[in-house]
Amino acid sequence: MSASERIRFYAATDVGSKRDHNEDNFLVDKKLGLFMVADGMGGHAAGEVASAMAVRTVHEEIKRERSLLDDYAAMATGANRVSAKDIQVLCEHAVQLACSKIHDAAAENPQMRGMGTTLSALLVVGHQGFIAHVGDSRIYLLRQGRIEQVTEDHTVYQELIKRGKLTLEQIEKVAQKNAITRAVGVYERVEMDPLVVEVLPEDTFLLASDGLTGYLESANELRGHLELEGDLAVKSLIKLALDRGGRDNVTAVVVRIGGGETSEGLARAKRLATTRAVLAKMPIFAKLTDRELLRVMQAFQVRECDDGQVVIREGDRGDELFVVLDGQLRVTRGDATLAHLGPGQHVGEMALIRSAPRSATVTAVGHTALIGIRRPDFFEILRGEHEIAVKMLWQFLTELAQRLEQTSNELQDARRELAAEDVTSDIFPDDGNVRFPPN
Repeated sequence: MSASERIRFYAATDVGSKRDHNEDNFLVDKKLGLFMVADGMGGHAAGEVASAMAVRTVHEEIKRERSLLDDYAAMATGANRVSAKDIQVLCEHAVQLACSKIHDAAAENPQMRGMGTTLSALLVVGHQGFIAHVGDSRIYLLRQGRIEQVTEDHTVYQELIKRGKLTLEQIEKVAQKNAITRAVGVYERVEMDPLVVEVLPEDTFLLASDGLTGYLESANELRGHLELEGDLAVKSLIKLALDRGGRDNVTAVVVRIGGGETSEGLARAKRLATTRAVLAKMPIFAKLTDRELLRVMQAFQVRECDDGQVVIREGDRGDELFVVLDGQLRVTRGDATLAHLGPGQHVGEMALIRSAPRSATVTAVGHTALIGIRRPDFFEILRGEHEIAVKMLWQFLTELAQRLEQTSNELQDARRELAAEDVTSDIFPDDGNVRFPPN
């Protein structure tokens, strides 16, 4: 079953109770697997123009590369192989082209100068959902009864929270706290948040403008609405915003992934849940938020190993961290077995930050499933996600400090043992006679 055959969608928009025109735009292309919400800004209907240009341009650019999406969905091999990175680059190119076009149009018309738009897009290809996000529209994911916001608002409010300089009470008093810090079209280029999430059967995505999300106390308020059948979900969400004031335009797009609980789907769901739980418990990732953990998870690759297969060889220079999902690894040095690692345990984390010979050999015991992240992919996260970088590098420093303290303690213990008084002469007096115990 193709991705488009598995997808059902429902969409609605409303001008709201206070506005006289609608600057929101949305686009759905089920065959392409593309869904977008854009919330424009600017006087003289410029916001409506910007949001329409954004969804149209992104749609046209991605549709032009339909063969690329088909190859990726079919898991093409050899010279035609397409990677997730290729799809991300396509999404980035489409957003930047839209940004440039909107900016040029504003420059040509003084009445539209400064116009721009938010953009939240979901592209479903195979088992992956590629997200491109700018601004304060949002994408939520409802999975197995749990709902979470998978995009991060680009607002003054969110930036102040991340910096931790003010309390929540102080932030609430900031006059322009809801002002967005990024928009498509205000400048020639824009920094876009990319994200890839595994798509599972029965997943439900919500793309919404801030005319709806601005009224939410928490994401949990959405669960009951999203569990409604058919277009009742979007109707209920629009009504929620209108009942609470309807100060802004309101747009909601609900995307449901079908397919049922197949054995393949259940296996992927179990693997994904295990991966997330394992990574969340690792010290290096322990401080990450749910969204940040999703960003890190997309960089990990699953690796299946047969019994006796060497994962790490002593003396080789490695660049990958491995985490055991299922099965067991044996760690050896020479002929000595140093440890056995089971599910949730990891090996090789120092290879992420330095190039040095591996200190031991690691071999699979029986069939073993691992996830791994390579140094280039780790560095890409550090370069592109500053908040994640600070948290992970701080955890690395903590881990190194603990190891240094442990080594220092071991050295002190060794020195104390070397400095201990030799009592051999008290046990065996040196009187010239060698005595042996009787037989």
